[in-house]
Amino acid sequence: MKKSFVLFVALAVAGTLAAAGARAQAFGQYSGATTLGMNTRLFGAYGSFTRSESELLAQLRLSFYPNVDFGFQGGLSRVSVLDRSRTSIKVGGDFKGMVVHRGDAAPFDLSLGAALGVSSAEDFNLLSIGPQAVASRTFGSPGRANVTPYVGALLLFTRSDLNNANDTDVSVPLRFGAEYAPNPDIRLVLELGVAVSDRINDDLKLTVGANFPF
Repeated sequence: MKKSFVLFVALAVAGTLAAAGARAQAFGQYSGATTLGMNTRLFGAYGSFTRSESELLAQLRLSFYPNVDFGFQGGLSRVSVLDRSRTSIKVGGDFKGMVVHRGDAAPFDLSLGAALGVSSAEDFNLLSIGPQAVASRTFGSPGRANVTPYVGALLLFTRSDLNNANDTDVSVPLRFGAEYAPNPDIRLVLELGVAVSDRINDDLKLTVGANFPF
């Protein structure tokens, strides 16, 4: 679908321009509000970039209950903090459940859930947890090319340990993204994260990647 592809490219250009010289925050679901079907799975791979960090993450999502799915994320990042560069191990998990289905009564899908993430390196540890919400709408027909813009919000509580100095922060990371599915076997992902009132993490985060349902 040409219109879907044009919309995805426009979002990519806008995200790239907004992220130039910018910064970012926590990792998330990298998808819209719609949950996986029962007994189905999804694998994803992503690269994320901020002013002080570059990361490679992988994700496995699965569902064994209607309208609920679970995600597990893991990867490595190179982070520069306090004038020192470190290689950090990142591990996280989340779940989401659909509470609103798009239809005559609602113009979008909505899911609620929660996420937990850990980043660990020498003299650098972050523990983040909080509830989240995601809203999205798919344009196009299932089984054919389609695009799904989405927006998400997370109330994030972060505990940090940097060079033996401890701190606790509360922030509201916002996610603006889109999945472009040229066919049922792949979904290209572009996401821009914006952190509100975040003293520990960066302000902006650009993520590009792909999801592979199976």
